[in-house]
Amino acid sequence: MSAPAIIGDDVALRSRRRIAVHLLPYVFLMYVIAYLDRTNLATAALQMPHDLGFDYRVIGFGAGIFSLGYVILEIPGTIIVERWSARRWLTRIMISWGLVTIGIAFVRTPHQFYAMRFLLGLAEAGFFAGIIVYLTHWFVYEDRAKAVAGFMAAIPLSYAIGSPISGLLLGVHWGGLHGWQWLFIIEGMPALIFGVVTWFYLTDWPHQAKWLPPDEKNWVINQLESERRAKKSVRAYTVWEAVRHRDVLILTALHFVQNGSAYALAFWLPTMLKRLSGLSDFRVTLMVALPNLLGFVAMQVNGWHSDRNAERRWHTAIPLWITAATLLVLSMADWGTVPSLLLFSIAAASLLAFLPSFWAMPSAFLCDSAAAMATGTINCIAAGLGGFLGPALVGYQAARTHSFRSAFAVLVVALLFAGFLPLTVGVRGRVVAPSGAD
Repeated sequence: MSAPAIIGDDVALRSRRRIAVHLLPYVFLMYVIAYLDRTNLATAALQMPHDLGFDYRVIGFGAGIFSLGYVILEIPGTIIVERWSARRWLTRIMISWGLVTIGIAFVRTPHQFYAMRFLLGLAEAGFFAGIIVYLTHWFVYEDRAKAVAGFMAAIPLSYAIGSPISGLLLGVHWGGLHGWQWLFIIEGMPALIFGVVTWFYLTDWPHQAKWLPPDEKNWVINQLESERRAKKSVRAYTVWEAVRHRDVLILTALHFVQNGSAYALAFWLPTMLKRLSGLSDFRVTLMVALPNLLGFVAMQVNGWHSDRNAERRWHTAIPLWITAATLLVLSMADWGTVPSLLLFSIAAASLLAFLPSFWAMPSAFLCDSAAAMATGTINCIAAGLGGFLGPALVGYQAARTHSFRSAFAVLVVALLFAGFLPLTVGVRGRVVAPSGAD
C-alpha cells in the first residue's frame, strides 16, 4: 500500500524542484534588470545636474514621475497576465522599457526628462504584480511564499551589484557622450536582449510546458486544480469587495509610506554620500553597495524568523520603527561619512527587511483572482503615489534648505505612524473571488 504514496511523493518532489530551477533564476534575473533600469538615475544624478543644468527639484520630480506612469497600467497589466499571456506581456514590458531607458540618454531639457521617465513608468507597469500572479500559475500554495521571497531578493542585490557597475560606467566617455549617457545606453540593452529571450523561455501554463515530463506535468496541473476546487467551499467575495476590504486598505496605506521612504532613500543616497565624503563617483557607488548587502541579509533573516514564529505583524512594524529611529538620528546633526554610512545602512536594511513579512500578510485572507487584484492595487498605489512623493519631497526640501536633514524629519513622522498600521490588521476569514466574479 505504501508504493503509490512513495511514487507520488517522488513525482511531487521532482516537479516542484524542476519548476523552481527552471523559473525562479530567470524571473530573479528579470527583476534585477528591471531595478537597474528603474534606479540607475540615482547614480546618473551624480553627473546629470552639472551637464544639463538641472537642480535637485528637477531630478527629484523626474525620479518620482516614473511612478505616475507606473500607476496607469499596473492593474490592467495584472489582469492581462491572468487572462491573456504572461510571456507576451512581459516580453512587451522588457523591450519597451529597454528602449525608453536608452532614450533617456539623449534628453536635454527638464520636460524631455519628465516625459521619458513617465514613459519608463508606463513601460514597466504590471511587471512586479504580473510576476506575482504568474508564480501562482506554477507554484502550489505551500511553495508560493518561498518563490516570492526568492524573486524579491533581486531588490537589494540589484542595488548592490548595479551601483558599482553604474559607477564604472560614469567614467566612460566614448563618441562624445558623457558617462551618464553611456550608463543609460548600456544598462538599457539587457532589457532588450532578455525581452526577446523571455518570448522563447517562459511558458504561460503547466499544460504548455514541453520541459516538464508528463508525470510531473500531470501532478502540478492536478494539484493546482485541486486547490481551486477546494476554495469553492470558502465564503466568496467579488474582486471589488476584496480591494475595499478593510485590511487591504490598511496594507495599502502601510506600503505607501514604506515604499515612498524606500524610494527616497535609495534614490538620494548616492548624492548624500557624495556630499558627505567628497569621494569619486565610483567610490560612492561602492559605498552604496553596503546598505543593500545588509538589506539582503535582513530580508532573509526577518522572513525566516517571521515564518518560524508564524508571526507577521510585529515583523512588519518593527523594521519601520528602526528606520524612523535612524533617520531621526541622521536629522539631528552632520555625523561624518562613516557614522552616516552606518546609519543609512541600518535604515535601508530595515526598510528591506519589512518586505517578506508584509507580502505574507495579504495571502492570509486573500486568494485567487481577488488576491491578484488586491496585490496589484496595493503595489499600484504604493509604487505610484509613494514612489512619486518620496523622491520628489526629499528633492524639494534639499533644494529649498540646501540640506537633506529637514526631509528626514517628515519621513520619521510618517514611518512612526505607519509602524502602528500592521498591528491593526486582523484576519477575519479568507477572501476568495468566485469563478466569473472578477
